[in-house]
Amino acid sequence: MTYIGTATSRVDGHAKVTGAAKYAAEPKAADLAHGSVVTSTIAKGRVARIDVSDALRVDGVIDVLTHTNRPRMADGDSGYKDDLAPDGSPFRPLYDDAILFDGQPVALVVANDLETAQFAASLVQVDYHEEPHVTDMQRQRDVESVLKAAAEPGSSPFAPPKPRGNAKAALAAAAVRHQGEYSVPIEHHNPIELYASTVMYEPDGKLTVYDKTQGVQNVQRYLCGALELAPGSVRVLSPFTGGAFGSGLRPQYQVVLAALAALALKRSVRVGLTRQQMYGLGYRPAMIQRIDLGAKADGTLEAISHDAVTVTSQYEHFYRQETGWSGLLYRCPNTTYAHRLAPLDLPTSCDMRAPSAATGVFALECAMDELAFALGVDPLDLRLQCYSDRDQIANRPYSSKNLRECYRRGAEAFGWDKRNPEPRSMRDGSELVGWGMATGVWEALQVPIAVRIALTANGHAEVSCATSDIGTGTYTIMAQVAADMLGLPLDNISVKLGDSTLPQSPVEGGSWIAASVANGIMTTSESIRRELLNLAKQVRNSPLSDVEPDDVRLADGKIVGNKDPARAVSIADAMRQGGIDRIEREETTHFPKNEAHSHNTHSAVFAEVKVDEELGVIRVTRVVNAVAAGRILNTKTASSQILGGVVWGIGMALHEEALLDHTFGRVMNANIAEYHVPVNADVHDIEVIFVDEPDDSINRLGIKGLGEIGIVGVAAAIANAVCHATGKRIRDLPITLDKILQ
Repeated sequence: MTYIGTATSRVDGHAKVTGAAKYAAEPKAADLAHGSVVTSTIAKGRVARIDVSDALRVDGVIDVLTHTNRPRMADGDSGYKDDLAPDGSPFRPLYDDAILFDGQPVALVVANDLETAQFAASLVQVDYHEEPHVTDMQRQRDVESVLKAAAEPGSSPFAPPKPRGNAKAALAAAAVRHQGEYSVPIEHHNPIELYASTVMYEPDGKLTVYDKTQGVQNVQRYLCGALELAPGSVRVLSPFTGGAFGSGLRPQYQVVLAALAALALKRSVRVGLTRQQMYGLGYRPAMIQRIDLGAKADGTLEAISHDAVTVTSQYEHFYRQETGWSGLLYRCPNTTYAHRLAPLDLPTSCDMRAPSAATGVFALECAMDELAFALGVDPLDLRLQCYSDRDQIANRPYSSKNLRECYRRGAEAFGWDKRNPEPRSMRDGSELVGWGMATGVWEALQVPIAVRIALTANGHAEVSCATSDIGTGTYTIMAQVAADMLGLPLDNISVKLGDSTLPQSPVEGGSWIAASVANGIMTTSESIRRELLNLAKQVRNSPLSDVEPDDVRLADGKIVGNKDPARAVSIADAMRQGGIDRIEREETTHFPKNEAHSHNTHSAVFAEVKVDEELGVIRVTRVVNAVAAGRILNTKTASSQILGGVVWGIGMALHEEALLDHTFGRVMNANIAEYHVPVNADVHDIEVIFVDEPDDSINRLGIKGLGEIGIVGVAAAIANAVCHATGKRIRDLPITLDKILQ
């Protein structure tokens, strides 16, 4: 049986639904203490005084850690640099008296139980020397002298691309022009599992850390650097993660606080954050974009100008490639890009599902829709008119790009040809009906990774890698690939991941883990196969005595000749001949840089909305998302990924927004009652279509990755549908009923 490409149920599903899967706040220890974080109530300044006397008098309180009494920490910035740290000076929890943002941890109360720690934390009194703060992006944007350039064009992968042609002159000469400013607010990740860390203090002084993270080895290195610990003294585990979406790419402050407390008390400590405290972590940065498009009368693009300003903190300059998507997606000879940062007195912004693409493509695809209206052409026809078979930024073809088929199949499934182009022309009773579409694009990335496989003579294999499964189905696809590569039943494969002592893996993000670890399993499986063939050749009268490694495969528990399946030796016989009952191999897979091609995934998103004409209430009643993303490993979990991305895109379009009180520099809706996300009533019919896209040049398995592409273009398709329904163009997200009724 072949497992790759099938709708395989999650191999970890039973553990999750029965509670056997344990998360970061669940490991038990006999002497476990609990920590509760005290956070700042100002956005900028210094701690003048911390009075912990009332807290210490509470029965059951063990200690209160502050910057004045915590264990030793590293002095230089290098100690706090994790694998994904941007330029700047990383935040140091409890390091000194400086306050950099509202909600910053200023003390940790540790008690014998959580309820006591939380009560005692409410008794800690903190006085501040407050300083003026700025949390208003618009205000910061208007003060040009404080804006910082993200990077010079073309200077780094995250910098704006270098311009092409003369966009200014081409815009001036264009027959049809469109200019628009589009904005996206700060959005927060809000995974189901709150951030937590359980640090086990071992008898020899070593730390075993259970952490919610997307990269156990990143956290392990970070803790060793920040706390000046020997690498062998810290082990980090994260076998299960209840969602992260980018929030766990960098270590969060609770893991440092838990480790500090464990070192100070020489006992095990757990620190978990509240939902409100989660809003003091990273977030999708607010973004203001200006796009200028110039076209010929027939819709041929002549010029694109894309300018963006995004939020970051005062202490780190986080940014991604915000503007280059517009130069990548459509054929255009004249382009120019600019990207600037607005540093605010907030935590550092961070990656959130499809970072930069979800926001940058929103603006681009709304602008393309507006240009189509100005030209009097169908929005889909305009995109086909401007279709590019080449990556224009790198000036090279794609390894594969089946976006045309995404357009065709998505439009057919949606019924796009029945669309009346006139705004406000389609109705369903008292509701206005709107149809919109947009294009999605993401990078197809892959990174070096190591995989260890141990195969036993009884036909069982253990596959190990330090990568994470943040709910995407990594356990399952690793088992599927290993089963096919080793020729074993799926039930005979066990997977170990999320342990810093396992073979090297980067953080799980960017949609690169599936492609990377699957090809890593193939590499190590080939090493196992070669060893098995050597053993099989030693079997008396071996039918494989003259066969080369590339001429055999592993299937049904045997080493089998590719040309003649009758020539086979069982794995058990081969290992018995060699006098061994276990073969263990670990290999690192590298992906050669391909200068001849660019690698991307693409999608076509079609959305239907119904808008109550009197109340302005918007319902997204249908979405079709057609995706071309190379070889699909598991159609069941892959569909789930795209469905989740579409739901998040609905939230981005209509619901999600962090509201800041700029007087205090504080998030006002720091909870999931007032920070709105889609619920069951908001989600209706979603159809996912996978378009076949063979790609034999990106990697040997032809895998591209799916985690990010599902959300890209969804908000734009919905915004375009709302405009079609109402005749009103809303360029600032989320689209709420007050904006409809204005």
